[in-house]
Amino acid sequence: MSLSKREFLQVLAAASVTGMGLQRYAYADQKLADKAMYEIAPFGNVSLLHMTDCHAQLNPIYFREPSVNLGIGAMKDQRPHLVGEHLLKSVGLKPGTAQSYAFSYLDFEAAAKRYGKVGGFAHLSTLVKRMRASRPGALLLDGGDTWQGSATSLWTNAQDMVDACKLLGVDVMTGHWEFTYGMQRVQEIIDKDFGNKLDFVAQNVKTADFGDPVFKPYVIREINGVPVAIIGQAFPYTPIANPRYMVADWSFGIQDENMQKMVDEARGKGAKVVVVLSHNGMDVDLKMASRVRGIDAILGGHTHDGMPVPTIVQNAGGKTIVSNAGSNGKFLAVLDFDVKDGKVRDFKYRLLPVFSNILPADAEMQALITKVRAPYQSKLAEVLATTDGTLYRRGNFNGTGDQLLLDAMMAVQDAPIAFSPGFRWGTSLLAGQDITREWLMDMTATTYSYATVTEMTGATIKTVLEDVADNLFNPDPYYQQGGDMVRVGGFQYQCEPTAGAGKRISEMRLNGQLLEADKKYKVAGWAPVAEEAKSAGHKQIWEVVEPWLKAQKTIKPRQLNEPKLINIGSNHGLAKA
Repeated sequence: MSLSKREFLQVLAAASVTGMGLQRYAYADQKLADKAMYEIAPFGNVSLLHMTDCHAQLNPIYFREPSVNLGIGAMKDQRPHLVGEHLLKSVGLKPGTAQSYAFSYLDFEAAAKRYGKVGGFAHLSTLVKRMRASRPGALLLDGGDTWQGSATSLWTNAQDMVDACKLLGVDVMTGHWEFTYGMQRVQEIIDKDFGNKLDFVAQNVKTADFGDPVFKPYVIREINGVPVAIIGQAFPYTPIANPRYMVADWSFGIQDENMQKMVDEARGKGAKVVVVLSHNGMDVDLKMASRVRGIDAILGGHTHDGMPVPTIVQNAGGKTIVSNAGSNGKFLAVLDFDVKDGKVRDFKYRLLPVFSNILPADAEMQALITKVRAPYQSKLAEVLATTDGTLYRRGNFNGTGDQLLLDAMMAVQDAPIAFSPGFRWGTSLLAGQDITREWLMDMTATTYSYATVTEMTGATIKTVLEDVADNLFNPDPYYQQGGDMVRVGGFQYQCEPTAGAGKRISEMRLNGQLLEADKKYKVAGWAPVAEEAKSAGHKQIWEVVEPWLKAQKTIKPRQLNEPKLINIGSNHGLAKA
């Protein structure tokens, strides 16, 4: 029996929901596969579209999801701290599918070759336009980490991303890495580029002297006659995770009491739906949702967790939806509310992967991307080397891309030890691909990427590792202040994530010998947060790594230097050996 076109579409649509691999229907033309994945029926009368943490990636890229994302304390074995099969099983998706490729690291190399690159603003733009066509009045929310993460964003002082977001139709945004362009540049963009259409909101950013709001704490927009409040929550630990001098006149923080005040104020002004646009990180959002009443949903970012389904948190005022929409332009979240009699009665949430092989490029956005990249194209495309192994970053302890940086620093700067920051942004390369200047910049492009060589005692090295470990593994999310663990080259150590502060790091060895507390060691690093680095004449990290890559020509697969984990037991945030 043959299927009609309508029946065939229904089969494909069911396949996309249940995790069935689209490769079974390889004979279907692109238009049919396209409709199956992206034609989702509208629901209710208030719709929000959410993107976050694109890190300035205008073109489609590869991005490997983590195989290590440990949950500690109450977060053990809970989303977002599930990886691979554990995550898929928890949300009813199957390995070997397009969805598995989008949401997990499983069979990354093979899946990447099968399904292709993800993201890209031209393809994202097509999806945004489709969702808006079926959802009149829908708002597009940007969770931040948008202006940083690429060569062109650095070289244009973020203007390429500002122009792209305006064309994409972003309505409201908050921030984190945006602030690393400095207070003056952030204010300049908001004053000159945003106009009346785009709002930057952050209830937790205030002047350091008198505590006055720096940005609008929230905005109220009407969607189909329903007043909707969007409250901003910028990354609370910006002055700790990034150089304080870049935001010297501003204070940050979590500020639950002020958040409650803003929620109540927005409700008092008539808002029937209250949504927090957050850059807290998902663990912090979950705790905040349990403490602050009256929030219908927290649309989160920062930790790059692509969660196929939201988490519902009970609090004193009812329930709050908490989600996180991944990173690198890989996803667009669609949150539909059914609002009746002034209250949210029901909702539907979907996190749609942006497959550039399925979604056609929007011509207008593609033209802008081509235009802004044109002056830099030859520089971006210069081949520095070729990789024999897959290069990636994301993961609690190390990635092969960071290992490459560590190996280069130790070799070029003649240091037996190297540190690389636990940044979560950065793109992936498949074995056999060229390492271009663009990829190197994707891994290193910040406004403070100075390469350093310092002498540190064994005791200081332990203190550094302990501090970062506590930022990552403190069982109270409100004390988690940074990214992943600092990557280490040259020496080995043990880590006990479940131990208390100051007791997680042990057995630090260089060439088999325990580090001595009082002995000084030469340590290479990059991206220092101290202001003195600006005037010290340091090279940028890409200036250190690029000549090394050219000399190597072919980069052999990297051997990951990761700590030995102890007393971790069974943890579904750790890939099976």
